[in-house]
Amino acid sequence: MRSFTSLATPLGALALLPLLAACNSGGSSLAPASIPAQSFAAKTAVQSLGARSEAKSGYTFTTYDNQSDPTFNQLLGINDNGTIAGYYGVGTKQSPNKGYTLAAPYGASDYTDENFPGSVQTQVTGINGSGNTVGFWVDKHGNNFGFTDINGTFTSFTDPATGTGTVNQLLGINDHNLAVGFYVDGSGNSHGYELNLTDSMFTEILPPAGGSNLSATGIDDQNDVTGFYTNSSGTVVGFLYKMKKFTTVAYPNAMSTEPFGINEKDEIVGTYVDSAGATHGFTLTNPLKKPVWTSIDNPNGVGVTFINGVNDAGDLVGFYMPTGTTSYGFLATKK
Repeated sequence: MRSFTSLATPLGALALLPLLAACNSGGSSLAPASIPAQSFAAKTAVQSLGARSEAKSGYTFTTYDNQSDPTFNQLLGINDNGTIAGYYGVGTKQSPNKGYTLAAPYGASDYTDENFPGSVQTQVTGINGSGNTVGFWVDKHGNNFGFTDINGTFTSFTDPATGTGTVNQLLGINDHNLAVGFYVDGSGNSHGYELNLTDSMFTEILPPAGGSNLSATGIDDQNDVTGFYTNSSGTVVGFLYKMKKFTTVAYPNAMSTEPFGINEKDEIVGTYVDSAGATHGFTLTNPLKKPVWTSIDNPNGVGVTFINGVNDAGDLVGFYMPTGTTSYGFLATKK
């Protein structure tokens, strides 16, 4: 049985001082009860549960949708055991977000519901090697709170610096009791942070000079953090924060770049928007030496593909959205 502990809102948020560059605002595809702000035309027929297809990027794509709502699923994190975190439900009163995990071999009986006690909506956004998860939950007033589920015990977190803001979300967790996320202040500005789960201390991750609206979205077992922010030119770009040094990462010629996951090899995954306004997934390897970018589209969702998680084997999870009210989760494995 899962248990619940009360809100953890310790005082004394600290600040990480950025040295070089990097991150963006909150929510994007992870925003509660909302759809990414693109208008999608219908593409192709939806794959059935477990259907496979090939893509030029060298991955085999398999669709996995919780049959509680087979028309709207988003897969957001994957650990080294292949267990996936996600949610179903478009986010309306009639179809609220409901969290779950999905374990191999990914059959109908391998879905496990995971919803914060008393929540109106829940998204499970990240999972570590022990199967512990993070995410956020929404109350009846629409307020967002981050949460952890550690060995079946739920704990809700709100950065005390949030003030009059109503959004706190945890998006990533590693095996060293560190989680990352962001909050939105009363003025609507996003602030990324790292949360130490051992002492419940929040450490703000600041964007470089001229940057704003930073979200921390992923953390690996080397404690390297990725995410995105708005730069001084108003463009959303990604970042890698490694050994107390910021490095900006931006997909070549993209209108925006939003990393959502990172593994121990510093392979970064996420989503970019091209000059035509289409959305594609990406992987970035060797980000600090010889960066190699790979554009990734689910063959059933070309131009409407989102990559949200990666494990150390390079397996990817995400979703594609053929319309604004349909979303299909997938696992992509290397051929």
